[in-house]
Amino acid sequence: MKIVLKNIEKANYTPDIKSYLKEGGYQALKKALTMDSEDIIKEVKASKLVGRGGAAFPTGLKWEFAYKVKEFPKYVVCNADEGEPGTFKDRLLLENDPHLLLEGIIICGLAVKSETGFIYIRGEYIKAYELLKKAIKEAEESNLLGRNILGSNFSFKIKIYRGAGAYVCGDETALLDSLEGKKGQSRVKPPFPTFVGFENKPTVLNNVETFANISEIILKGADYFSKIGSSRTPGTKLYCLSADINKPGVYELPMDITLRDLLERYGGGVKGELKAILPGGLSSSLLTDRDLDITMDYPGVQAAGSMLGSGAVKVINKSRCIVDIAKRSAEFFDYESCGKCTPCREGTKRAREILTNITEGRGSLSGLELLKELQEVMYDTSRCGLGQAALNVTRSAIDKFPDEFKEHITNKRCKVNICPLNVKRKVGYV
Repeated sequence: MKIVLKNIEKANYTPDIKSYLKEGGYQALKKALTMDSEDIIKEVKASKLVGRGGAAFPTGLKWEFAYKVKEFPKYVVCNADEGEPGTFKDRLLLENDPHLLLEGIIICGLAVKSETGFIYIRGEYIKAYELLKKAIKEAEESNLLGRNILGSNFSFKIKIYRGAGAYVCGDETALLDSLEGKKGQSRVKPPFPTFVGFENKPTVLNNVETFANISEIILKGADYFSKIGSSRTPGTKLYCLSADINKPGVYELPMDITLRDLLERYGGGVKGELKAILPGGLSSSLLTDRDLDITMDYPGVQAAGSMLGSGAVKVINKSRCIVDIAKRSAEFFDYESCGKCTPCREGTKRAREILTNITEGRGSLSGLELLKELQEVMYDTSRCGLGQAALNVTRSAIDKFPDEFKEHITNKRCKVNICPLNVKRKVGYV
């Protein structure tokens, strides 16, 4: 079952317009040009496609909100920043099938009556950036972008904007501020971008994988798409497997796949003995072997106490120190915090200090309670998802592996030789 990777996995397929057209590319756009905006949106809504960037908001509903706003101009923005550690699916699409993305963005513009689209791409994705520029030029030369597309009265252009490496721009409002030339910092919501977005105009913002599903929905219909995989969040998902797994990579699978099948059947099993899994990168909470039979759709992972996010599945075996993992996670979020809101700015810094003390043998049991309190306060009061999710790894690590933290604090030792506590003392656990 391939939707997003249907072209990439074909022999001799190249990321140019000739290959894309040969495989039926832009047929969905041609069909969409014969449809009314309401019919396009109705089809996307009926497909039950939800955003693949992490929030899992119904895509068709978002488009409908923007369409119904009578203010113009309207904008379409694609989030290709992909900053979540362990996520590399968007790069695969951008470098190997850029026209699939462009077609989805153009159809969105047609649906919401926009004439301008932006692709906000991660600055480090130099190859993807160059291929996107080439793809846009090819589409313009073929009258698939620009004035009066394919002889219609619909005109649309796409511009590329390179990010500067800020994780916080994964938040849609921080991304929009960056797109406007400002420092990437989150806005207060509401109002939401569909009503007040880029330059305070109605804006639809979806990520690469979401747009990559659109052509299939328009061509084959919502009924076809809605019956694939999970009934709650239909379709396929790109799962990025990394860390302690035998076959790391990107796997496109129906969303009713279980975590066990994902790891064992497709990932080739865990390297060593399984300790924990992060199903949605560093923003998610740790799962253990008790959770292997959950379905890897958004409700299934949420019911297990974590979140699927963008699908960055990081596998952790028993050779890893869970306290060290929590510390490095806190260091990442402390570094990436934009500093705009106090709970996140100060909370990430304090969490990093507490966890550093624990890994270096200076921690106290009271520090664990403070970390729990910090997590609750940051989740409730931070302006954006960065602060809300910054201590998910830490809190779940304390809850699921309390003995490891207490061993660090009370006995000042760890079972893992590479733990900072043991490296500093140059001894192992006996």
